Amino acid sequence: MPIEQRNLQKIIREVRSQLGLSQEELAHALGVSFASINRWENGKSSPSKLARAQFDAFCRKMKTQGKLKG
Repeated sequence: MPIEQRNLQKIIREVRSQLGLSQEELAHALGVSFASINRWENGKSSPSKLARAQFDAFCRKMKTQGKLKG
């Protein structure tokens, strides 16, 4: 598994943890399925370019709102 994939898995889990979101809640916020979030966190697949862009935008928004650190 590529290093970037492992880092992404950790990042997704950390974001969910900091925000107190379930996989289903994060999926809803990003407009993807629960199964997608589950697969990303477990290294079964990676987000598409569009989904990755949505995740990055979501994280930026949460940071500007002061809900997410790092």
